[in-house]
Amino acid sequence: MKRLSSISILLILCVVAGITISGCKNGTSGNSATPGALPDEPNVTFKDLSGNDVTLASLKGKVVLVNFWGTWCHPCLEEIPLLMGMQQKYGSKGFTLLGVATNDELKDVIPFVRNTQFSVGGQQMTMSYPIVMGTDEISSKFGGLIGMPTSILITRDGKIAKKYIGSLMPTENQVAKDVEAQL
Repeated sequence: MKRLSSISILLILCVVAGITISGCKNGTSGNSATPGALPDEPNVTFKDLSGNDVTLASLKGKVVLVNFWGTWCHPCLEEIPLLMGMQQKYGSKGFTLLGVATNDELKDVIPFVRNTQFSVGGQQMTMSYPIVMGTDEISSKFGGLIGMPTSILITRDGKIAKKYIGSLMPTENQVAKDVEAQL
């Protein structure tokens, strides 16, 4: 995916204007509006960093937070320790994060994931949750992206519960409550 410059501008305008939509079908929340209707149960196949298929359906039975991010996206990078902490806290309870890299090139993502250290609970560590590659087609199956990062909370039965547009950091407590409600 390209760096979504026009989308980023739209997100900034939405944040500045204070646009927030909540209570919509599927519980959209965050710092801006939803670009389109959310599907009830997206049928998505990702490629992991080794080129293997990973289907969203294969994660049924778990609560999944699908997080669209990019190595070039500063707010995305800032929230990675929060996401890693969530994986540590809820992983044993049937939760998983799925990081969807929106970079155009796999060659940019692999060294970043393997080598970049983040501070989580006072410890330096690399990303501790599965990373897959995203495409425009994949993002459209989640209702499209109008900003980065974007996260989608998926229920144990594979349905979209909420969509968060923008960094999860300002809404960290609400996101934790949303995840806990699904566990």
